[in-house]
Amino acid sequence: QVQLVETGGGLVQAGESLTLSCAASGRSFSNGAMAWFRQAPGPEREFVASISWNGANEIYADSVKGRFTISRDNAKNTVYLQMNSLKPEDTAVYYCAADLSRWDVSFSKEEYGYWGQGTQVTVSS
Repeated sequence: QVQLVETGGGLVQAGESLTLSCAASGRSFSNGAMAWFRQAPGPEREFVASISWNGANEIYADSVKGRFTISRDNAKNTVYLQMNSLKPEDTAVYYCAADLSRWDVSFSKEEYGYWGQGTQVTVSS
């Protein structure tokens, strides 16, 4: 059974930092891109960041550029999201996503075949 499990969410104050981790099991994603999305109240998940299979390329949503950093450790089958200078508008459920065949970055949720269950990040002002 393939699983992506996010950890590290919680409640923080504005301006503080938080690091999310997503560990995959059941299948190796070392050849595929991985990404983070988030969902505030509403029907759609918003793109946050994506990283290529070897970590050579990274893309970010404009709203998080300069504050968030995505990274991965293929030996651990894990992707990370370092979040600095958090703002109340960052409050959302954060989901990690991965794909087995797409190797390059993508901002489209349709490109990812596997998803985690999400972890709540709440930023208070």
